[in-house]
This record gives sequence, structure tokens and C-alpha cells, in this order.
Amino acid sequence: LFVLAQKFRDVMNDYNQVQLGYRQKCKERIQRQLEITGRSVTEGEVEEMLESGNPAVFTQGIMVETAQAKQSLADIEARHGDIMKLEKSIRELHDMFIDMAALVQTQGEMIDRIEYNVVQSENFVKAANTDTKKAVKFQSAARRVSSNKKKNSTYPMLGYNCGCDRTYIGYLLCRKE
Repeated sequence: LFVLAQKFRDVMNDYNQVQLGYRQKCKERIQRQLEITGRSVTEGEVEEMLESGNPAVFTQGIMVETAQAKQSLADIEARHGDIMKLEKSIRELHDMFIDMAALVQTQGEMIDRIEYNVVQSENFVKAANTDTKKAVKFQSAARRVSSNKKKNSTYPMLGYNCGCDRTYIGYLLCRKE
């Protein structure tokens, strides 16, 4: 019996040592995790936290980090939304410039045709003016010849000669122009 009691004590001591070792490793891990979250604590503070049993002390730094991460995420999402709006506006502006370029090209061709037609009309008007002046001269000459024939009809021989001369002179005048 004494031997069994001794073995039981030895096993209990071993168990206690293992438990203390495990507790020390857990404290070190907790201390490292708190340092990762930005809280620097001493071994005594970790021991005090474990004794009090307050888990909020452990998660406080993590919650602060989480809140900051959420805020950063919200800021990033807002910037992304702004960038998407800007990209859409740029795309719409690009489309408007393409439409304007097509309109300018189409209207430019139309303006070129209008200009060509105006120049042609100007040339036709100048030619018509010249032809009208010639027609007026021909008409004047023809009237003179006609009126002279009537005047000279009392003197047939004289009228015949004058009429021919004037007709020939009118013909020469018209030919020069």
C-alpha cells in the first residue's frame, strides 16, 4: 500500500509539472498573440489576466483591430465606388467625343458639297450675266436693223443697201464678243 501511495504521488507530481509547463506555454502564446495585436504586456499582467478570468482583456486589441479593419474596408469600398463612377463618366465622355467626331465629319462633307454648289452657282450666274449682256446687244442690233428696214422701205434700193450693211455690222459686233 505504501508503494502504491508513493507511485500515486509521483504520478500526481508529474501531472502537476506537465500542467505547469502547459500553463507556461499558454501564457507565452497569449503574450505573443497580444504583442501581435499591438499590446505589449508583461508576464505578471498575463498572470493577472488569467487569474481574473476576464476574456475581454484578451480580445480588446483584436476587436480594436477588427473595427479599424472594417473602417479601412469601408473606405476602400467607397474609393472603389468613386473610381467606378469616374470610369463610367470617362467612358461616357469618350463616347460623346466619338459621336462629335462622326458628326463633324458628316457635316464637313455636307459643307464641302454646299461650298462646291455655291461656287458652281456663282460661275453659272457670271456666265448668265455675260450671256444676258450679249443677248441685249444682239437684241439692240436686231432692233436697229429691223427699224432701218422699215424706214428704208420707201426707197427700196437705198433701204436694201442700208439694211444689208447694218446686218453685216451687227454680225461683226456679235462675232467679236
